[in-house]
Amino acid sequence: MTNQVVVQMVKELKVASKKNKAPIWSKLAEMALKPARTKRVLNLGQIDKFVSDNDTVIVPGKVLGTGNISHKITLCSFSISTSGAKKVAQSGGKIVNFTQLIKNNPTGKGVKIIG
Repeated sequence: MTNQVVVQMVKELKVASKKNKAPIWSKLAEMALKPARTKRVLNLGQIDKFVSDNDTVIVPGKVLGTGNISHKITLCSFSISTSGAKKVAQSGGKIVNFTQLIKNNPTGKGVKIIG
């Protein structure tokens, strides 16, 4: 059975995809509906290798606090650990939810999917 929060997020992503003609949001909706065992788990150290300052990043899975992040990023993920969120905030970055991300980047241009 699928979590109702996930179902609502998928609806929101699909609406944003059609409204803004942005296929990135429908791709994320598909990823959100996959079983938990197929979702990615990434450490901040792994994410740090692929980002630069002021990047907007989506992780379709869970972000863990292992490692350090040396860049100021905007991060959106399905789930994030407490230590991971603290480290992103300490680096000057911010954590946003999907609603805020779609509002800030309606077409998805400049958004990276990692994982």
